[in-house]
Amino acid sequence: MTESTPGTRRPWTVPDDLLARIAARAPGYDADNAFLAEDLDELRQAGYLRIGVPVRDGGSGLGLRATAAVQRTLATAAPATALGLGMHQVWVQAARSVAARGGTFLQTVTDAAAADRLLAFGVSEPGNDAVLFDSLTTAEPDGAGGYRFTGTKVSTSLAPAWDLLSVFGKDTSGPEPRLVHGFAVRADGGVRHLDDWDTLGMRASQSRTTILEGLHVPAERIVRVLPVGPVADPFVFGIFAAFELLVASVYVGIASRAVTLAVERVSGRVAMDGTPRSADPDVRRAVAAMRSATDAIALQVDALARDVDELVDHDRWFPLLVGTKTRAVDTAQHVVDEALRVVGGSAFRASDELARLARDVRAGQYHPSTRDSAMRTIAAAEFGPLPR
Repeated sequence: MTESTPGTRRPWTVPDDLLARIAARAPGYDADNAFLAEDLDELRQAGYLRIGVPVRDGGSGLGLRATAAVQRTLATAAPATALGLGMHQVWVQAARSVAARGGTFLQTVTDAAAADRLLAFGVSEPGNDAVLFDSLTTAEPDGAGGYRFTGTKVSTSLAPAWDLLSVFGKDTSGPEPRLVHGFAVRADGGVRHLDDWDTLGMRASQSRTTILEGLHVPAERIVRVLPVGPVADPFVFGIFAAFELLVASVYVGIASRAVTLAVERVSGRVAMDGTPRSADPDVRRAVAAMRSATDAIALQVDALARDVDELVDHDRWFPLLVGTKTRAVDTAQHVVDEALRVVGGSAFRASDELARLARDVRAGQYHPSTRDSAMRTIAAAEFGPLPR
């Protein structure tokens, strides 16, 4: 029995009154292009940053499956809040995955989350489509086991508020290049965020460009050094599985909310002849198809997250993960577009919740793995790698 199963401790959920306040703030964050500061404060107080921390360390002991359910619920109220704070949960779940497979090198992550400290990702780089398997950032050894990082990171969610920022770069000082992963704290200095997050959607995440200017990370906060290129390592798997499935869960939440809004709006309308709009067979068919598609992606995300928790050994883990993430995003976008069509012109206002969902949902195509990258991964699993 895992920590998050019934019988050990009741799984953590977002309190209903807090969820309502988060939903009420979402339009303002979006309109003002403002960071989710109040959401973070209230969720921190409610124990959200610790939901994946083991019970023995003061957390709620949620695994990936239960955390994905929390993220899905949070996304129905405020997608940008769910996506941004989900980056913290990705790290916590990556640490759980590593620990479950016998590793201790991400204890720094668990300790930080247990202390309600906010974790963020400094991984994505402009022009780097290899993501975790190569880096354009330089990692220069300091001679004592630490490194100085210099480079540019993009899409750094939680930029205004993180306590620990993961960074990685490439050390070319030895005979073979190595990828170095570590954690910076704000007091380290050497980190500068640009105020450049003026996007179509997911605005409250404030995922700003980050400049690393010789950032020094001491040896005790260097957590992994790996070769360049794809590698079977629990660190890579932990990050990849948590990222793909927790991001996918946000888009499942968006799709679910779009269906709910479509049903609510349609149910309150009557045609000129007195027929309820909800009795229109075309509307009923459209809404049924939307709900069916949403159920399918919800079940797939849930099943794969359960398998991560239960240490299932899929021989096709990476194709399954990238396929699920891209399918969730594509399905959510289709469902939101169908909801806009069913509801009609009243949803075509910038202030309408469906219009905000239509903008937020389009961010999904930019998160790794992108559709093109995912299809390459799946094709390689079927045919083998392309000949050199």
